[in-house]
Amino acid sequence: MFGFTYFTPTKVVFGRGTEEQAGALVKEQGGRRVLIHYGGGSVVRSGLLDRVKASLDREGIFHVELGGAVPNPRLSLVYQGIELAKRENVDFLLAVGGGSAIDSAKAIGYGAVNPGDVWDFYEHTRTAGGCLPLGVVLTLSATGSEMSDSSVITNEDGMKKRGYSSPYGRPKFAVMDPELTMTLPDYQTACGCTDILMHTMERYFTSGGNMELTDSLAEALLRTVMKNALILRDDPQNYDARAEVMWAGSLSHNGLTGCGNGGNDFATHGLEHELGGLYDVAHGAGLAALWGSWARYVMGDCLPRFRKFAVNVMGIPAEDPDAPLKGVEAMEDFFRSIGMPTSLKELGISPSEEDMETLARKCAVAAGGKKGSAKVLYEADMLKIYRMANQR
Repeated sequence: MFGFTYFTPTKVVFGRGTEEQAGALVKEQGGRRVLIHYGGGSVVRSGLLDRVKASLDREGIFHVELGGAVPNPRLSLVYQGIELAKRENVDFLLAVGGGSAIDSAKAIGYGAVNPGDVWDFYEHTRTAGGCLPLGVVLTLSATGSEMSDSSVITNEDGMKKRGYSSPYGRPKFAVMDPELTMTLPDYQTACGCTDILMHTMERYFTSGGNMELTDSLAEALLRTVMKNALILRDDPQNYDARAEVMWAGSLSHNGLTGCGNGGNDFATHGLEHELGGLYDVAHGAGLAALWGSWARYVMGDCLPRFRKFAVNVMGIPAEDPDAPLKGVEAMEDFFRSIGMPTSLKELGISPSEEDMETLARKCAVAAGGKKGSAKVLYEADMLKIYRMANQR
């Protein structure tokens, strides 16, 4: 077991109709001039945006809007948000949407209070000294950004997808109404469930220490998400299943499932970030397409954890000598059962050798030369995993 620091300052307001409390929650945090940041689509069509604005009006809070957040959120929109926030003297950000809107809002918050180019933080050449306070009205269970310290932005110049983590970026509050996720297409729901699983597995598969309680929490979270993902596949309007997945999404990425085990692999995320930057694929689908190849590549260096995963999560008999591999295969079967790809071909892309070399090089650069905890990966390793995923 390793020592750890666990910091989760986000106030969670969970349940039906909780979006009506957004204005009061902003007021509680001292917000008086708010920038509402969102994507569009169902947030507007469903009337959610109007309900959120009405809640701010009831508290007498000034607000301006910036829509347009898209999957793999763009740096150009972040720049627009920074300019708008400064021009309107915004003192609070309210993200209404999923991970894209939340991540974009965090970047706007960094850029609004720190001098220089906000992209420097995502290139890790500077460290943020603060962030505009922000709250969240969550509409998609996936990234866990509503309780995490991290955000990911895509720079259109070179299509570089980079992440940045800072305690300043943790939201002050997160409003979570599972009913708000019921308008999602089935594919987005499945992608979200996959991302939640990955956030947990990225911490679970480690060659470092372990803490039995943390492992048990992670295993229970994985089993819960898989069970309820299948329920939502067949019954998308099931409120209880939506609620289970929404809460799991927050717990999967607020640090809880990594306490004491030193787990911070995130190699699959790093590999997918470059894939998403170049091909603009859905994040969860990209993760599923790469994970099996990553798992097979690193398994020999992390065999006890893969065996434990196979037995405790996937239900493979402990006495089976092939349990580690069968656990990986069982997870891939699960991905397929909810419509997720398990190869680049199934994802719908066929990168050339030159493209894969570019992806591996960019991934290594973004990681500072190496990445991984289950097995430390260098550029040559990353290229081999891309090739494996492309050949399956």
